[in-house]
Amino acid sequence: MFSKLTGAAMRFIHCADIHLDSPLRGLEFYDGAPAEEMRHATRRAFANVVDLAIDRAADFVLIAGDIFDGDWPDFNTGLYFASQLRRLADADIRVFLIHGNHDAVSKLTRSVPLPRNVFSFPANRPATEVIESLGVAIHGQSFASEAVTSDLSAAYAAPHTGLLNIGILHTALSGREGHQPYAPTTADRLTDKGYDYWALGHVHCREIVRASPWIVFPGNTQGRHARETGAKGCMVVEAEPGVGIHAAEFVPTDVARWHQIGIDIAGLSSDDDLHAAVQAEVRAAQVAAEDRILALRLTLSGRGTLHHTIVSNREAIRAQLAASIGEASAGMAWLEKVRIEVTAPLDLARLAERDDPIGLLIRSLESLQADPGRLKALAESVLCDLGQKLPAELRGSDSAWALDSPEALADALANARERLLAAIAADDTT
Repeated sequence: MFSKLTGAAMRFIHCADIHLDSPLRGLEFYDGAPAEEMRHATRRAFANVVDLAIDRAADFVLIAGDIFDGDWPDFNTGLYFASQLRRLADADIRVFLIHGNHDAVSKLTRSVPLPRNVFSFPANRPATEVIESLGVAIHGQSFASEAVTSDLSAAYAAPHTGLLNIGILHTALSGREGHQPYAPTTADRLTDKGYDYWALGHVHCREIVRASPWIVFPGNTQGRHARETGAKGCMVVEAEPGVGIHAAEFVPTDVARWHQIGIDIAGLSSDDDLHAAVQAEVRAAQVAAEDRILALRLTLSGRGTLHHTIVSNREAIRAQLAASIGEASAGMAWLEKVRIEVTAPLDLARLAERDDPIGLLIRSLESLQADPGRLKALAESVLCDLGQKLPAELRGSDSAWALDSPEALADALANARERLLAAIAADDTT
């Protein structure tokens, strides 16, 4: 029986990367997106963490950095955070937090007083907080600046004998795709420290690196864009001094979920078939997401007779699919983006062998597709002036107009390729 009253065992929440009031990128470009609901998603997700801590009678909450997405535009972000911490204080739940690269001490110019139940680890040195009543020692250090390139954990204190030792650290370990290699260290070094649990932050993809000792990335509490798919939340951990970790359970806290759907057009003979296939996938995704708001990225791929219809009527197809998704989900899902990777029902190998402009075109397209560096150089030379004229918000890495993004350039090439192949197929030049 886990209870605050016995002192024999404990339960704590481990969360990270809240990015409070961070915008969910890309919403403003799509009609029908529930922008207002999703704009407050990071707040509601953190409120869910607090609700969970209260409902599970947690003894304390660990926040492993990046509470904020950067300096606050005004005090409302800090005031909201403090109000949620007061809810934990009222429930006699302590909070231990560190700052990461996004909310490093040097980046925050504003502050609000936090309740007395909160301990913020310093940035100039590692520190240890001991909770005698629980038999736990918590070790940690905040980021002083955004780019911390040294192994902070190396200077953490030795474990306290007879206590449950927890390290809280913002790090990418030895490297994780899509994340800067801040506070680099390794799982072996953390293991050698002798702690029972390492509460990590910085990496937005949930990962149990090891279970002996426990080295855990809980992921972020709310997905913020189309690459952060799937359930997002925190860990509920049950432990006992002298025994160790009994269990670590992931609990979703997100209020909106990003999801990717793939439809192969092979075997689909009509628009009705396409819409039926998409709607079936949407309904399945809704069940898996437990009726959360869904932001869907749809990829149409494969070779089939619908190729010409799809590539020749992109805007109409997108609008029709958006309507189908809205109907299938009762308005709880919306179409964030359609990626069209369908292939014309042509013998491309034979076309590429032709000694004429069509053969040359096919070979050139295949060459560009296989060489991202050459594609980028071509885009820079041909589209440089256009890129300079685009508004800043359209040049971001998540925009379809981001001419310096390998993904955006690959999409643009694929779109051009399929339009040309559709024209070739329509002319029946084969």
